[in-house]
Amino acid sequence: MDSIIEVQRQTHEEIEQFERALYTILSKPQPTHEARLQTEHKASQILDRISSRAKTLHGLYQDEETRQAEINAISARDPGDLSEFYTRLQKIQEHYAKYPESMNIGFEHELAAFLDEGSNDQGDEEYEQDDPIALLFSGEEQYGKYLDLYANHTTYNNLKNLPKRISYLQYLDVLLAAQHGPVHSDLPKECRFLRDYELYIKALHTYLISFTRRAQPLYDIESQQRLAEEEFNTKWVAGEIEGWEEVKQEKSANVSGEGEGIWCVACQKMYSKQTVYDAHLNSKKHIKAAQKLANSDQPPANPNGPAPSNTQHVHSNSQHSPSSLKDKHKPAALITHLATKLLANLAPVLNETKSNVERRFSLTAREREQELLEQSRPKPAAPTAASGEAAEEEEEEERIYNPLKLPLGWDGKPIPYWLYKLHGLGVEYRCEICSDHVYMGRKNFERHFQESRHAFGMRALGLPNTKHFHEITRIEDALALAEKLKREGRNEIFEQETMEELEDEEGNVYNRKTYEDLKKQGLI
Repeated sequence: MDSIIEVQRQTHEEIEQFERALYTILSKPQPTHEARLQTEHKASQILDRISSRAKTLHGLYQDEETRQAEINAISARDPGDLSEFYTRLQKIQEHYAKYPESMNIGFEHELAAFLDEGSNDQGDEEYEQDDPIALLFSGEEQYGKYLDLYANHTTYNNLKNLPKRISYLQYLDVLLAAQHGPVHSDLPKECRFLRDYELYIKALHTYLISFTRRAQPLYDIESQQRLAEEEFNTKWVAGEIEGWEEVKQEKSANVSGEGEGIWCVACQKMYSKQTVYDAHLNSKKHIKAAQKLANSDQPPANPNGPAPSNTQHVHSNSQHSPSSLKDKHKPAALITHLATKLLANLAPVLNETKSNVERRFSLTAREREQELLEQSRPKPAAPTAASGEAAEEEEEEERIYNPLKLPLGWDGKPIPYWLYKLHGLGVEYRCEICSDHVYMGRKNFERHFQESRHAFGMRALGLPNTKHFHEITRIEDALALAEKLKREGRNEIFEQETMEELEDEEGNVYNRKTYEDLKKQGLI
């Protein structure tokens, strides 16, 4: 049995080795998205182990009695008395003499599992199957690059009292609006205060948390959600949550009126008409419930909202109506607030998802089939998986120093700064037709006019992507140019009718207008 001091020393050593392994993993360049995500998952697992050992170490330091007893046991009263030391040494020698192979190699294997990246000598298919990170994502998510919100979009369109159904791209725009305010704040109150909306927003919140943990394993989502919940509780008590106060006041006013029904505190039931409510007052069930209510200290609250004030029973419960009304929709408001924070954090991923959907819409059926075939093919093994001295030398190469954040060239190294300035890669070009996408460099900007993103934007405006609209980036300018071309196009149509020549069966040549007129008259 190890002493508490030896356990503390060993725990400190393991924490230090984990920290070194964490530095080694994070300091390596990750050229691809898949390699970066695998590295982040490894780093997250190492951090979990460091955290668990730190908690164990804290508990050991808190056990002062055991530590003091251990120190007193190994402290020699006489400076030359080493009997305790030799007694413990003998026990250790006897243990290893009896169990010569009982070495603590579990930690070494655990640490080697994180640092060993190239021990997989299997084929491409087995390599793809053995990747545990790829199994965490669906095909639509593509290894954490995009969000898969099709199920949430379907649930959203099936909400009751929804003004109108929207497409998937419009749904992504609605979620992107969470950067500027609460998500779904534009929905009417008749929709947001139903049970269906609460179930929908809970499902959306659950998926966003799951995706964040899988795609951003180093992001501290628990702390972010805890701070967001504290912020919500503070604002909720102060009445600063937008979109919920007006509905609560309106509902309170409506329920207290004559048209919404009457609540009976004794029977815990809502009656739609005054006559029905008056008739049930003489029933045995109501009299028995009223006697039971009179003997109790406090009447039960109305689960469906505040109590009306038309009768004596309703007046007795009117004091509790504001608090019950306030807390009725608090869970939905809380989940909406938390989902807004998550969507604001995932805004770049949402933008990439929208761009990917637009790109796929612009593809033909054959191009989509080709893309699916390319995705179904197993990916080749990473370069670090190659065995031999060459792979070890590549791992030991000096890390790339790139303080100016220059683009990488074909060899994986930053391009020269003069080439960066020559191509103007530091100049930003923004295109409003491409959803305000920013292109770095003049060459990329000119090339994008023939790419699918710009073509989809022009198609959405109902305009052809021709050379007339080259260099046009603003929607207003594109529409104005289209009107101008439409007005000038009448002359082109007239010239086409007079310049195009057609030939009849006898070989006579006419222009199009004359040919069509003669054909209508039956002369040809």
